[in-house]
Amino acid sequence: MSVIRQPGVLGRTTRRRVVGVTAALSAAVVEAAAVGLWFSLVVGSRSTSTALAGLGILFCGSLLRAGVFGATVSELGDLLQPRRLIVAVLLTGSWVVWLLAAERIGGGTGIVVATVVLAGILTGQLFLERRVFRLRARSKRARTSLVPALLLAVGASLLLASAWLTDWTVATPQLSFEGISLIVRIEAVQIGVLVFGLFAFLAHQRRFERLLDP
Repeated sequence: MSVIRQPGVLGRTTRRRVVGVTAALSAAVVEAAAVGLWFSLVVGSRSTSTALAGLGILFCGSLLRAGVFGATVSELGDLLQPRRLIVAVLLTGSWVVWLLAAERIGGGTGIVVATVVLAGILTGQLFLERRVFRLRARSKRARTSLVPALLLAVGASLLLASAWLTDWTVATPQLSFEGISLIVRIEAVQIGVLVFGLFAFLAHQRRFERLLDP
């Protein structure tokens, strides 16, 4: 009843939810695209040129994700400030360490160990990201970064499993249209990127939901 008597409260709550969902979706799309492209490059063909290109894509994606976070919870300001660059570099490095740890051990065990390592690093990275943007937590739940980090790490493990532990491809029959032949091919790793994007959305939605609460 108190909300009905104060319609402005309902309006502010709705706006916060819309902002949170929009920010979470934007961050998830950026992260899924950056991690997916980087992962496809380094797993498909490991060379100096692909490694550098992948790192560039991953760093730009990390910088954009930090920008989405900053624009949502505080004043965006100059994204190229040293402290904010450090946040992007740490996020980029966390994905590199994750893949190296998985490859070092290999198999299902490598995926599990790499997931734990990534969750630990991302917990620290998410906490640092909040501090860099001078965001003060309003509750104990808002201060924790463990659950979003775990969601991202689990999504990453499913992406890795789609590349290592599965080997299937679905292709449509050849389609012809005005002299043009087209075959749509869907591979397991592409589904893995989509699943990772879903987990990234859930992780960022939880972050923004807690941080935007009054």
